[in-house]
Amino acid sequence: MCGRYARSRPDDELVDLFDVSEIVGDPLPASYNIAPTQDARVVLERAPREDADGPGPGGATRQLRTLRWGLVPVWAKDVKIGNRMVNARVETITEKPSFKRAAAKRRLLVPADGYYEWEEREGRKVPHFLHAPDGVLAFAGLYELWPDPAKAEDDPDRWLWTFTILTTRASDALGHIHDRTPVIVPPDMRDDWLDPTLTDLDLVRQVLDAVPEPHLETHEVSTAVNSPRNDSPDLLAPVP
Repeated sequence: MCGRYARSRPDDELVDLFDVSEIVGDPLPASYNIAPTQDARVVLERAPREDADGPGPGGATRQLRTLRWGLVPVWAKDVKIGNRMVNARVETITEKPSFKRAAAKRRLLVPADGYYEWEEREGRKVPHFLHAPDGVLAFAGLYELWPDPAKAEDDPDRWLWTFTILTTRASDALGHIHDRTPVIVPPDMRDDWLDPTLTDLDLVRQVLDAVPEPHLETHEVSTAVNSPRNDSPDLLAPVP
């Protein structure tokens, strides 16, 4: 699974790295221990007058905007379901009702410096930080818009934007830490993943199947990362 990650790059760097043309909302400060239910910056493409049912006419705009981590489907009765939908298994997103509509219409990328995973070792859980040798990672994800029934239809804050991170089976190099890893989209495949005109689930599956295994570096870090209240660059440092 992916339950914690770090993102330190500011908006202006993410705009350049992901060819963003529109920034939505105020910037978020760097965070070195992003946890489920927290807000995070993501990259997605939206068409003019697009609503919860899909894109409207016209060309798409690539946006950098803030969403809450933990997918809340449009049919959910309350937001608590998002606590159980932090991750989505890539093997089944084009089949499960909770994810298939988003897989066809609402895909995004989650910029990250790297992510944390816990290794079972001699009866204890040892945290590791997994990251690329250089550059930013882009996790594949899905998003949804949930209408809050407690708010009026014309309330601009009525729609809650949420997302989930896709996970896949870890390669042999990473599998000794945990058997699942985020789906990491390489730069040359990001346009395909974000393309809102790609709505055929068979083609979405082909894109996912073509994503190569990531080449990541890893090192053990302090157990301070276990608490989401701890959030500083020191969390990324290798333990002595």
